[in-house]
Amino acid sequence: MNRLPDAASLRSLQGQAREWARVLKLPFRQQRWRGHAGDFTGTGVGSSLDFQDHRVYLPGDDPRQINWQAYARTGTYTMKLYREEVRPLVDLIVDVSGSMFAYPAKQQRTLELLAYAAEASLQTGATLRCFAVRGSGHRFLETEMLLAGRWPQEIETLSASMDPPAIGRLPLRAGALRLFISDLLYAGEPDALLGSLSQRNGRGILLVPFAAEEAHPDWDGNYEFDDAETPQLQEHRIEPDLLNRYRQAYTRHFQLWQTAAARHGVALARVSAEADFIPALRAEGMPAGAVEAA
Repeated sequence: MNRLPDAASLRSLQGQAREWARVLKLPFRQQRWRGHAGDFTGTGVGSSLDFQDHRVYLPGDDPRQINWQAYARTGTYTMKLYREEVRPLVDLIVDVSGSMFAYPAKQQRTLELLAYAAEASLQTGATLRCFAVRGSGHRFLETEMLLAGRWPQEIETLSASMDPPAIGRLPLRAGALRLFISDLLYAGEPDALLGSLSQRNGRGILLVPFAAEEAHPDWDGNYEFDDAETPQLQEHRIEPDLLNRYRQAYTRHFQLWQTAAARHGVALARVSAEADFIPALRAEGMPAGAVEAA
């Protein structure tokens, strides 16, 4: 893992993310929410200006919601029902395995996605929880710590792991928008992880940073590869046939994830580490429904 920026640099990045979140927003309006009072459409009945239905008055009902015009016509008390306004829930999860920080550009894009996701959540008044995960381990990151750039020390005690992040172990909230930032570079079937993002009426979004060095490598000859998850070096000679097989396997890997994500109703957007942030996020984020224009 490359050395993470200091707190001052992360706070500066958070300021940039505030501007990005005014251009591209998370798709909160595509889902009905349960939660505290806020600005988004809920699944219950509340006191907004959005009329929903009416029913017969029952003892204990708020008399302010009686439809007095209907009473004047029919002599029967009926209640006006309005759509509840709620504050959405966001469970933000960031994969902090070594491959997320294997290249400087990819590390930067990972940090940018984390900062953006936090700002895009908070700007809409969402109730935000954030977790860092690595294999079977995880750490809860307080929102104040995240915004202050003091979260890197919280992940230092997480052990290196080749295992997929154990999302199912996290205390994810029912009905939350579950936003997972990960490069998805681990073996195994994706269904267990994707199921955790979509269970209990949750809506899953995957933001997947990737670097050109891993997606479109031009290796040729003898190399010492640094394993991102362990301190080991591995020597390989890369011939054109081996490079071609790698590229094909890489493409199949993400095709598998795309197919599985569609099956689970999870939006998956790969985000290039080389392009500017807004164009990179918009390229797949908008078609996939992971973000929307402000």
